[in-house]
Amino acid sequence: MLLAIDTATRQISLALHDGLSIAAESTWRTTNNHTVELAPNTALMLRRAGVEPGHLRGIAVAQGPGSYTGLRIGMGLAKGMALAHNLPLIGVLTFEILMRAQSPRDERVIAVIHAGRGRISTQAYRWAKRGWTPEGETRVLDWAALAADIGEPTFICGEVDGAGVEQLRKLKMKVMLASPAQSLRRAGYLAEIGWERLRASPAAVDDSNTLAPIYGGQPQGVGV
Repeated sequence: MLLAIDTATRQISLALHDGLSIAAESTWRTTNNHTVELAPNTALMLRRAGVEPGHLRGIAVAQGPGSYTGLRIGMGLAKGMALAHNLPLIGVLTFEILMRAQSPRDERVIAVIHAGRGRISTQAYRWAKRGWTPEGETRVLDWAALAADIGEPTFICGEVDGAGVEQLRKLKMKVMLASPAQSLRRAGYLAEIGWERLRASPAAVDDSNTLAPIYGGQPQGVGV
């Protein structure tokens, strides 16, 4: 069983993957309560599934970009469990988790997550034969700047708030918004990515001592 933990933004998502299916999953919005909510809910999910932490096959964790507080708490729990029980640890970029839920399409896709202080982190993607491929670098900007930069048909997914809708509705002929369900970043997808990497190669496993959160807009995204 692999445990997946995503606390990159004001959302917590947990999942268990048994190699064949998602055995458990829970996602909820939190208001800076990661510290008090993450550990108890992780323990509850493991207990309900009848899994002891030491019997896990590995842990996948959202590495960022994201908020300082959220990433620090999620990464801290994941690294602590991995070190305490000698478990493989896999860090996955936040955008990669979100893009895992997106179906192939011809238009460019821009994935969005909140970066705090009215800013957003964005990463553009194009569909290629092997999946979603990043286009350009991750950017940190505001909604007005993003809207001003869109010059072609674009599909936007992720954390689009009221301010984003207000700016993007001016581009209704160019912009399509993902549904709320498509935009929800689920740990079930993180668990799938983690399981695939765990099975693929020992080189895909990160060093629990050195794996670090990615804050802000760096580094450049990777393919899904």
